[in-house]
Amino acid sequence: MDVREVQVPGWERVVVARDGEYHGIVAVHSTALGTALGGTRLWRYAAEADALDDALRLSRGMTYKNALAGLDAGGGKSVILAPARIDDRAALFRAHARVVDMLGGTYITAEDVGTTPADMDTMAAVTPHVAGVSSGIGDPSPHTARGVFRALQAAVAHRFGAGEVAGMTVAVQGTGNVGAWLVRLLREAGANVVVADVDADRAAAVAEEHGTRVVSADAIYDVEADVFAPCALGGILNVETISRLRASVVAGGANNQLRDADDGARLAARGIVYAPDYVANAGGVITGYGEMAGWTPAQCAARVDAIHDTVRDLLRRADTSGILPHEAADRMVEERLAAAKG
Repeated sequence: MDVREVQVPGWERVVVARDGEYHGIVAVHSTALGTALGGTRLWRYAAEADALDDALRLSRGMTYKNALAGLDAGGGKSVILAPARIDDRAALFRAHARVVDMLGGTYITAEDVGTTPADMDTMAAVTPHVAGVSSGIGDPSPHTARGVFRALQAAVAHRFGAGEVAGMTVAVQGTGNVGAWLVRLLREAGANVVVADVDADRAAAVAEEHGTRVVSADAIYDVEADVFAPCALGGILNVETISRLRASVVAGGANNQLRDADDGARLAARGIVYAPDYVANAGGVITGYGEMAGWTPAQCAARVDAIHDTVRDLLRRADTSGILPHEAADRMVEERLAAAKG
C-alpha cells in the first residue's frame, strides 16, 4: 500500500493511500475534545483534489458537530474515491480499514454517504476503530433524521412562535436514507410535504409511501413552503438558490449547506431562519458515540432530542448578539475548544 502524509494547516493529520483499486483519504481535524469521530464516504470524485477538499470540509464539520452535541469527541472524516466499477467491495473496505488502523485509535469511522453497516462489518474484521456495525446501532439515518426533525421544530418555533409543524408545508430536497426518514416523521406530525430528488424514481417511491407531492430536482427551490429541508449534498444554499427560496425556515440534514461565507447573510437578509446543518444533523454521531460509551437507547434518544434545545439557544444567542446563526454556533464551538485546550 502506498501511503503519504499531507500537511494541511489547522488539521492534525491527513493521510492519502492507494492499494489496487482502493484510493482513500482520512482527515483528522481535531482531537482536542477526544478521539476523532466521522464516517467514511464512498463517492465518485472527478479528481483527488476534489476528494481532499471534501474530506477537509467534512472533517472540520465533524469537530464542530461533535462539540455542539456535547460529546467528548473530536472530528475526522474519510472519503474513498469510487472507481468506475467496484470489482471487489470487501477488498476495498479492508484496505480502507488498514489505513484507519494505522492511525492507532485517534480516529474512529462509521457509515456515511455511499457506505453501509455491512461495509463497517468488513472493516471491523480488520480494525477495532469502527462503529455502526450491523450488530450495533446499524443504520444511523433514523437517528440523524430525528435530530433534524427536532432542529426543524426549534427553528419553526423561533420563526413562528410555536414549534408544531402540523398543517405546515415542508419542501424536502433529497429522499435518501435521512430524507426519507425525515419525510416519515413530518407526515406523522401532520405536515404537508413536497419532495424532490435527482433520482426521480426514488422520490416517487417515497412520495407514494408517505402521500406527498413530487416536484423535479430543480423545482424544489421554488416550492411555496414554510420550511425548506435540504437533505442531499452540500453547497446548495448559494447566491442563485437563496433568491429562489419561498420558505421562512431552512433546516435539513445535508452537510455544508452554505456554499460560501456570505450565504448565511443572504438567508438573513431575506428573513429566513437557518438552523446550522452541523447542529441539526448530529443525531447519527450522537447515537454512535453513545453506543461506544455504553449509553442506553433511552439515553441516546434523549441526547438526540436535546438538539432542539441547542438550536433554540443558538438562535436566541444570534438574535441577542446581532450575529448570524452559523456564527453563533461557531462561537459556541470555539468556546468549548478553547476551554478544552486550557
